[in-house]
Amino acid sequence: MSKHSVSGQAPFWPRMLKKASVCAYLELSAAEIEREIAGGRLPHPVVLGNSLHWSRAEIDAYLERLTGETDAPDDWRKGTKLYAQG
Repeated sequence: MSKHSVSGQAPFWPRMLKKASVCAYLELSAAEIEREIAGGRLPHPVVLGNSLHWSRAEIDAYLERLTGETDAPDDWRKGTKLYAQG
């Protein structure tokens, strides 16, 4: 199946994504993806077959924490006054 929308249907995204697909999925450039990984806002890839892949579910989980849709269970900032959200 294609990742692109066909006749108004939602796009198909595989469970594991190569970098080009991650870029399309997040609408970010490859350089932006690298910066987000380095900043801890996106997960690191894993080797699958002979190339790097990202788990779509893990990307979604990182984005949910980033947007505040879910709380990170191990978020060290919660217990600090400096980063506490009021």
